[in-house]
Amino acid sequence: MNKLEYYTPNDIPKEIQIFEAKVKQLEVGKSGKVGILELELEKDSTGKTVITRQFSQVPLQFQRVLYLENSLPEMAYLYVMSPSGGILQGDRYRTDVLLKNKAIAHMTTQGATSIYSMNANFASQIINITVDENCYLEYIPDQIIPHKNSRYYQKVNLNVHNNSTLIYSEILTPGRVAMGESFEYDICYLRTHCKNQDKKIRFLENIKIEPKKQRLKDFGILGEYGIVGTVYILTRKNDVIELENTINQDMRNTDAVFVGTSILPDESGIVIRILGKKTDSVFDVIFKTLEISRKKILGASFSKTRKN
Repeated sequence: MNKLEYYTPNDIPKEIQIFEAKVKQLEVGKSGKVGILELELEKDSTGKTVITRQFSQVPLQFQRVLYLENSLPEMAYLYVMSPSGGILQGDRYRTDVLLKNKAIAHMTTQGATSIYSMNANFASQIINITVDENCYLEYIPDQIIPHKNSRYYQKVNLNVHNNSTLIYSEILTPGRVAMGESFEYDICYLRTHCKNQDKKIRFLENIKIEPKKQRLKDFGILGEYGIVGTVYILTRKNDVIELENTINQDMRNTDAVFVGTSILPDESGIVIRILGKKTDSVFDVIFKTLEISRKKILGASFSKTRKN
């Protein structure tokens, strides 16, 4: 199988294609430039969620499954890792995750995703997540940190059964603020497409940020905030309105964060947008969302124990 088959010219936005150029150090497609992670999970005969099929190609790999949640001892915790410490120019990553047979899991990354500075080409990542009927997945990676002069394209394809739940989040920071870098990257283009089991579109969203071409601090864009967080909750239609009402009742805007929620088309889910001044404050909102959602959907608690 061609491991780069998801990276066709028609799929890459023109704003990203303009950076296409030969990488002198190590060309696109060479060993070490294409990270692949494929995972299939399902419940075993004891009720515990286990990995039934796996494949990884460095610089993407994963840690063995852990079971950390006392209220959900059968829930698998998985950690995506990269020995490179970040994404380099010319890197092409792809992650495929499939849950079936009532599997329940929580996935995250070992740490923040750093997009290193670039003088040629761009970096891209494709994430394909399929959640079959009566399964439950939380995909909560750490924040994206675009370094100065970096170019990054990410496409997330979500395929979620109408009778399943996926909670997916992403956090985009302005850069290495402690190093004096803030909105000095070239472009960060994030696409998220979601369909159900019948290939019916549940939602489409594109976020394109080009700091060198946009006045991001203007009112109506980011204003006084620098960090953008998003949570998508795709779950059973009957639970959506009540769940959104509960989230709205429990969330409070502060000096550190501003939170807004919306119901997705056809009441197929909820999107939560978070503007923050500190990453920890944005994560607090995401963890509160997980706490509320788990209680409503699984009748279980969220201990916030994710990394040891």
